[in-house]
Amino acid sequence: MVDDLIKQSQHPQSGFYLYDLEKLKGNLFSLERANQKTLLIGVTYALLDFAEKFPPDSYREPLTNTIIMETGGMKGRREELTRMEVHDQLKKAFGKTEIHSEYGMTELLSQAYAKKEGKFQCPPWMKVLIRDDEDPLSVRSSESGVVAGAINIIDLANVNSCSFIATDDVGKLYPDNSFEVLGRMDGSDLRGCSLLTV
Repeated sequence: MVDDLIKQSQHPQSGFYLYDLEKLKGNLFSLERANQKTLLIGVTYALLDFAEKFPPDSYREPLTNTIIMETGGMKGRREELTRMEVHDQLKKAFGKTEIHSEYGMTELLSQAYAKKEGKFQCPPWMKVLIRDDEDPLSVRSSESGVVAGAINIIDLANVNSCSFIATDDVGKLYPDNSFEVLGRMDGSDLRGCSLLTV
């Protein structure tokens, strides 16, 4: 997905920077000085690594033109934190009032995005359901209030197939169909990719 965005942007400074954080820092501030709107998207551990390597006192320019979007997950490289803890650390490190999030997985064609308060919104063809973590067939309704449990996803984006995913993610579903991801179920497998891009 990100590779496709990089190709579409055709910007010479777009790229993958997981193994070259110094270059990432240089490009971010070069783009900032040019007043270029920028999206820094990365898995959680990589954004935290970058923030620790270059704390706010190591540079003078705030990232006012940069949106920071985490795609979730420590991928076994750091201690697991709640999304709220991660966002608090990233806000402090980058001097931002909001951190955006993307929620998706290889098995799906669609993603959900959170701009504010960590609540994800799905496209119309993607539906999130909450199930009991002990009973995969017990789906809870959010019509009368917030429900919490393990996350199931239905994705109708593909013409010739339909993805039904029972994740090991734990979350809350709200009556307006927005949802939060609180973390992973205890003992669940590590999943996901490990890229940091601009």
